[in-house]
Amino acid sequence: MLPPSIAGASMKTAYTAVLAAAALLAGCATTSPPKADLAVLKQQVIDTETAFAKTMADRDHAAFVTFLADETLWFKSKGILRGKAAVAEDWKRFYEKPQAPFSWKPTEVEVLESGTLAISSGPVYDPAGNLVGVFNSIWRQEAPGVWRIVFDKGGCPCEGQK
Repeated sequence: MLPPSIAGASMKTAYTAVLAAAALLAGCATTSPPKADLAVLKQQVIDTETAFAKTMADRDHAAFVTFLADETLWFKSKGILRGKAAVAEDWKRFYEKPQAPFSWKPTEVEVLESGTLAISSGPVYDPAGNLVGVFNSIWRQEAPGVWRIVFDKGGCPCEGQK
């Protein structure tokens, strides 16, 4: 058993520590995280989608792959490609010929209030500039300013190309 002077000091120290922790937690509960600047994030996604599309024009498959999240889901007319490696392998064929088989550009982009996810969509064109489809991509912010595709569902006749 502790002498009364030590026991009292230990209780007082423990009580003070509990009060300090409670005050800290209460402060955290009432402080909301800073709001994301949606205009800045939206521009980041527009710039990212535009750079992503440029990989096709530049015929740069390696750059294309860098925009894919590891766990990407890519919807096709017949099934789903799961994962970065599967999408990269499937899309290699679109980068093999000297002329791009299609192009795309974002015309609509929206970002969640949390700033963690965004959707981009826009037209898909054939080499002659004719509208042949519309794409929809979901982007996730993986680090400040770094967006990668987690879901993609396009509507373009490019899937039938070999």
